[in-house]
Amino acid sequence: MIPNVLTIAGSDPSGGAGIQADLKTFAALGTYGMAALTALTAQNTRGVRAVHGLPADFVAAQVQAVLDDVRVDAAKIGMAGEAAVIEALAGLLASRKPPHLVVDPVMVAASGDMLLSKESAQALRTHLVPLADVLTPNLPEAAAFLGCALPQEEAAKALLDLGPRAVLLKGGHAQGAESTDVYVDRSGAVLHLSAPRIDTRATHGTGCTLAAALAAYLALGADGPGAARAAKAFVTGAITGADALEVGSGHGPVNHLWQTA
Repeated sequence: MIPNVLTIAGSDPSGGAGIQADLKTFAALGTYGMAALTALTAQNTRGVRAVHGLPADFVAAQVQAVLDDVRVDAAKIGMAGEAAVIEALAGLLASRKPPHLVVDPVMVAASGDMLLSKESAQALRTHLVPLADVLTPNLPEAAAFLGCALPQEEAAKALLDLGPRAVLLKGGHAQGAESTDVYVDRSGAVLHLSAPRIDTRATHGTGCTLAAALAAYLALGADGPGAARAAKAFVTGAITGADALEVGSGHGPVNHLWQTA
């Protein structure tokens, strides 16, 4: 049986991030992808030009329509946007949560700028994070949640106090020859997942792709540590395989179909 996986996120018309990246990842890993949009963006590999958030009731209606008709084996939430959208999603999923829910808290840009208002960040922390089976922040997002920067494993463990069942703390913003993600969960599991840091501009959508791969592997039956390990390997391969693409003149996308090339 092919698992069904839902992404709840924004759209990237250039195809490298957001729901486009998620759906490519779901398909590449042999799952059936579905999508509920939270926002439309005007962006390309060089940057974001405009964002149009969708009304909270319409976002919830999309998710409700899927849940009313389709078995959802796992879901991933990416860019949620305004507090009203976050609260609407949390209210719906609190009673109808799929077996696996991955929350990628899109809060902090690569520049360090906050992408969410204080109200939205607080809504995310209070309402959605406690529902997550796996929370997948990057290092700046972890620091924003915790109010300070901590060593990576310590930060991952501290994030468990916010309510998620597990945390996969991404290390792409760190320095060094290797990029290390740290997975921790409530059973006491601790994994340091390392891969050589690749010198490339093709990093657009890596966070979306990692969270989507994690959701897909969970839907396919992997346990938390196994899904984290497999998702890390998939993203590493997608970054390595990005040289096969010729997309844009800025930070290009990873190659979601690297396994079939």
